[in-house]
Amino acid sequence: MKVILASPNFQQARGNTVTVQRISDGLNKLGIETKIINITDDYEFTCLPKADIVHGFNAYRFGEFIKGLGKRPERYVVTMTGTDLNIDLYDPVKKAVVMETILHAEAIHVFDEEAKLVLAKELPEARDKISVIHQGTVIFPEPGGDYKKEPGTFLFLLPAGIRKVKNIPFAIEKLKLIYEKNPEMRFWLAGPIIEEEEGYIVKSLAEENKEWIQYLGQIPHHHMGELYRQADAVLNTSHSEGQPAAILEAMEYCLPVLAANNLGNRNIIDHQKTGLIYTNTVEFLDYADKLVNNYELRIKLGRAAKFYVECSHSSEYEAKILQKIYKAILEKSPSK
Repeated sequence: MKVILASPNFQQARGNTVTVQRISDGLNKLGIETKIINITDDYEFTCLPKADIVHGFNAYRFGEFIKGLGKRPERYVVTMTGTDLNIDLYDPVKKAVVMETILHAEAIHVFDEEAKLVLAKELPEARDKISVIHQGTVIFPEPGGDYKKEPGTFLFLLPAGIRKVKNIPFAIEKLKLIYEKNPEMRFWLAGPIIEEEEGYIVKSLAEENKEWIQYLGQIPHHHMGELYRQADAVLNTSHSEGQPAAILEAMEYCLPVLAANNLGNRNIIDHQKTGLIYTNTVEFLDYADKLVNNYELRIKLGRAAKFYVECSHSSEYEAKILQKIYKAILEKSPSK
């Protein structure tokens, strides 16, 4: 079996890239041949390479891509990655593309049950095609880059591409209040600049607060393990998420996570058990302060987070379920 994995922005260190590469590796281990193609920026495909199934990631981006092809793929699967489900599905301009892409798909993959309910409510006729598969996690090689925090400091890490939806200025502005009370606190921000205007804002804020903030830029994914090993806690301040791979990676490293209350985050984190979810500024400041000053809380949350990920987010399971979906599609409509 040969599967094309069609990813937006695959050349950048983003969540979709991590997800697609992990799925590719998992499928390869099962003997499935995969080819990853980048469907945004400089793509010039008029037709796709020969394959049994095409698996697109992000219903809007993939839908725009296949509109530009001479012929729609005969059989394709779509993974709803986050922005397409939480934002594009309700956008007056983009919604039609998302709906059409979903309706023509043989199968739709979402990361959690709540995402399935949201999609089924918006598009009831697609209900029977939706499968829930939790994201797997990646084990990083050691060592993974030369990153060392200052001795005696407490380090928050926020791994994210720099774009408006990630709400990074909020993290900087609120952590500054924590820093003023706890001058040993530090903040690392790791990720590529995706939106230039937002990049300018974030870099300016980082420069204004350079005594406690480091913007590390785009980090090769295989080096992320070293950042997690240095961090004391991980942040996610996004307005919207699908199922963020960075949170799962942090939890795998026994790290406590403080995350915004959005669909993707709350379907990973059990509040006050495997991490902390905030809904407003007061809660963010309260929980961030507790993480800095309460060692026992950090250990408790980190251990529970690691146990949860090991039990619920197996990359082997992820690949096997996708293989089962692909086989069912091929048996239903064999190639002519």
